Amino acid sequence: MMQGLRIDLIAAARPNFMKVAPLFHALRGQAWCRVRLVHTGQHYDKNMSEAFFRDLRLPPPDLHLGVGSGSHAEQTANVMLAYERACVADRPDLIVVVGDVNSTLACGLVGSKLHVTVAHLEAGLRSRDRGMPEEINRLVTDTVADILWTPSPDGDENLAAEGVAADKITRVGNIMIDSYELMRDAIEASGERDKLGLQAREYGVVTLHRPANVDEPEPLAALVRQLKTVATHLPLVFPVHPRTRKNLEAFGLWSELAHALGLTLVEPLGYVDFMNLVCGARVAITDSGGVQEETTYLGIPCLTLRSTTERPITVTEGSNRLVATDALARTVEDILAGRWQHGRKPALWDGHAASRVVADIRRRLLGESGKAAVAEPAVRRAAGNA
Repeated sequence: MMQGLRIDLIAAARPNFMKVAPLFHALRGQAWCRVRLVHTGQHYDKNMSEAFFRDLRLPPPDLHLGVGSGSHAEQTANVMLAYERACVADRPDLIVVVGDVNSTLACGLVGSKLHVTVAHLEAGLRSRDRGMPEEINRLVTDTVADILWTPSPDGDENLAAEGVAADKITRVGNIMIDSYELMRDAIEASGERDKLGLQAREYGVVTLHRPANVDEPEPLAALVRQLKTVATHLPLVFPVHPRTRKNLEAFGLWSELAHALGLTLVEPLGYVDFMNLVCGARVAITDSGGVQEETTYLGIPCLTLRSTTERPITVTEGSNRLVATDALARTVEDILAGRWQHGRKPALWDGHAASRVVADIRRRLLGESGKAAVAEPAVRRAAGNA
C-alpha cells in the first residue's frame, strides 16, 4: 500500500476556492496523505482572493504561482510553465483540478504529460456551446484526466457518450453544496442583508460577468434597461464584478444604473456575505454557474441570462430557468405573481461530496476496498455519507 500520498489541490479563481475548500478540510490531518494547496494566481485580485480564503477557512496557499492576467493562451501557457517546474521540484502522486477555468486545463495537461494521476472534480458538465472558453477547458480536461468525479447523472452520461471508460467515472455529488454547509452558520450570521436594509424575500440579487453579457455595449445596455424595469417592482442588490463595472463605465452606463430607483450597487463580496444575500433573495438573476447550483439547493428561483447551461439538472430538477434578456422583467413578474414551479434538490447534493471523494481516492490509489458502491451499470458512485 502506498503511504504518505502527496496530493496537490489546484485553485485559481473564486469558484475554485469554494470547490477546493471542503476537500482540503476533509483531507487535512489525514495520516495517509500530504496536501499541497496550489494557487495559480489566475484570479489576481488580492483582496478578493484573500476574502474567499478567509471565509472558507483556508490557510495561505503552500504554493502561489502568481500567473495573473492575460489572454487565454497566455494564462494557460504561464500556468503550465510555472506548475510544471513545481511538479518537477516536488512531484505529487495526485493532482486534483476543479471546475473549468484556464488553470484547470493547464494543470491537468501538466499532470498528464508528467504521468501524474489527474482527477477532475466537477467532471462531465457540458453546455454544448464551444463559444464558451470554459466548455473547451471542460472537454480537454476530461479527456486527459484519469479520474472523473461527476456531480450528477448527466455528467456520467456525457462522459460515456464521449467514450470515457466507465471505471474512470465516480459520481460524488455537488461539492459546492459542501461549501455552503461548511459555512452555513457564518452565512446566517453575516448580517449583510441587515447592513443593506433588506428584508428576506423582498429583494432580488444580481450577478453578471460573462463576456456575452457584459463585453459589448448593446447587450449590456439591454440588461441595464431590464434591470431598471425589474427594480421598479422588486428592489435589486447587485455586487458588481470588476470587469462588469469597467465596461459599464466605458459604455456610459454606470451612472444610469447607479441612479436607478430600487437598485443598489455594491462592491464584490466574499462568499459568506454574498451567500447571506442569496439565501434571503426572492429571486437570483445571474449568468454564473455556481449561483444556479446554490439556488437549486435552496429552492430559490434563479433566472440565468444564458442560452445554454452546463448544469441542466438545475433546470430539469431545480429552480433554475434560462431566460433571454428581453424576457427578464416579465419573467420576474411571473415569479412575483406566484407563477413558478418549485424544483427539488438533486440526488447527492447533500453536503457530503468531499467525503465521497476521499473514499474514492483511498479506493483507487491506496487499494482500499469496500469504499464504493455501484450507482448505475458500469458507473461507480463513492459511498460514505458521513
